[in-house]
Amino acid sequence: MIYHAVRFALADHRVHEDDLESIQSGVHLEPGDADSWDTLGRFLQLSLEHSDPAQSLAAYQRAVQANPHSSILHMNLAAAYEGAGDVDKARREYAAAAAVYPLSAQVAWNYGNFLLRQGDDAQGYAQIRRAILADRSLISLAASRVWRASRDVNVVLDNVVPADPESYERALDYFSSIHQTQASLAVWDKLIGLGQPLPLSKCFPLIDALIQTGDSSDASRVWVDALKAAGIPYSAPLNHSLIWNGNFLRDFENGGLDWRYDGFLGVNLEFDSVPPGHDGRSLRLDFGGGNNTEIDKPVQYVPVEPNQRYHFRASMRTEDITTEMGLRFLISDENHPNAVNVMTENLTGSNPWKTVTTDFVTGPETHFVEIRLRREASRLFENRVSGTVWICNVYLLPAEFDEEQSAK
Repeated sequence: MIYHAVRFALADHRVHEDDLESIQSGVHLEPGDADSWDTLGRFLQLSLEHSDPAQSLAAYQRAVQANPHSSILHMNLAAAYEGAGDVDKARREYAAAAAVYPLSAQVAWNYGNFLLRQGDDAQGYAQIRRAILADRSLISLAASRVWRASRDVNVVLDNVVPADPESYERALDYFSSIHQTQASLAVWDKLIGLGQPLPLSKCFPLIDALIQTGDSSDASRVWVDALKAAGIPYSAPLNHSLIWNGNFLRDFENGGLDWRYDGFLGVNLEFDSVPPGHDGRSLRLDFGGGNNTEIDKPVQYVPVEPNQRYHFRASMRTEDITTEMGLRFLISDENHPNAVNVMTENLTGSNPWKTVTTDFVTGPETHFVEIRLRREASRLFENRVSGTVWICNVYLLPAEFDEEQSAK
């Protein structure tokens, strides 16, 4: 027993050395050890100095002979056969690996990719789908592989991705991350078609991608779908305003077509009451006086139409806002910087509630405008801003609807 223990330990030590002679010596000490032959096969396959595909293949064969019940060894041999151009034997070994471990995600994944390389798409998709069912973390990678091969999102959805919320959500995240908006929309429609509740944030990456590509109609549709799936009541505003949550009745979602705000040093944001004759809540920002704060949020991306006239208005109140740089709204088109760029009145000091307005015409390619609260950094020596601003009832209306309301 001592002799065999020492012999096995010595063989194991030599097999894990970094030179060919030691590995071969270890293999010959324990010729029945499958892992030793597998190690030798990998060394001969991957070594730049001692690469020997034929001997590597022979070592892998010996490994499988020593342990035919290892799916890993069958897959290593299959890869060696494929590298040698013997596709039929490679297919046989992948099938053997699947027979040994039919529930293995790794086996199904490697087998499926092999089949796709051989042009056997139907069987390849089936194996990749089996891999996903065993390991959901493979969904994004599977969508990536099949998309690059087919460039057809329907192939991904019909043959690979299981029809359940988790799978569709992961596929949606993948296509949104690579800015494939049409593919993302196809996945989104499948996901919404399941009729299951969804967190509103699931639409954020897709809407961001649609904003970048200027697809305002689909962004609006996705937003309404997402609100309904999240159980958030939605109805088109009676005054035709395009602003979502312009009366601040809801806290900010920080994504989608709602307000986005991630905070500034020395600025405190709260919600407050509104003056008589207004509805909802007011937004209050308190400036602590310790910083020359530059403000460009809250911001909302609003779908609009090209070559159209719009009217913006909001109610604002200020109290003791210091420096010459006060608070105002900036409206612009980030995708086309010269198309729209207007601002409301700059409010400093103390002002009672007042309506600030501006009108603009969108450019020929404008499909979104950004409505953002803005304060530029002051150039004064005493430039630290303090005071408070309140905002309520923010509206953006197409000109014809503004004229109708004014006539009333």
